[in-house]
Amino acid sequence: MPRRKNAGGVSSALRQVQKHAQAILVSLRKEIRAKEQELLHLKSQEANLGRLSGSGTTRVAAAAKAPSGTVGRPRGGRVNWGAILEQLPKQFKAAQVRDIRGVKGKRPSEIFAAITRWIEAGSVRRKARGLYERV
Repeated sequence: MPRRKNAGGVSSALRQVQKHAQAILVSLRKEIRAKEQELLHLKSQEANLGRLSGSGTTRVAAAAKAPSGTVGRPRGGRVNWGAILEQLPKQFKAAQVRDIRGVKGKRPSEIFAAITRWIEAGSVRRKARGLYERV
């Protein structure tokens, strides 16, 4: 059975709708993360005020430490790669980056992406394969 000329337009429209839906989903996830961070900050402020006033410290502090759904699950969190770079010696290898606290659980691709950003920013220079130097 021959294909209709219009069939390509329908799949293209579907792809456009899918891309739009994906973009909306990404922005929603970012917004959710931002709201969760704001909520965590507010809970920690509440815990601090609770400790100062001397009332309800145990329940409030527990709520501030672990938002719902994260108990027992490791949290990736953001890494301050600038601070990581400052902790490295003048010459370093990629393996030495992994030894710094806060980076141990990161994937190698994330570490090499950070090194690439440092090189592009002019903070680091590549000396040899696997060997880098802070500028």
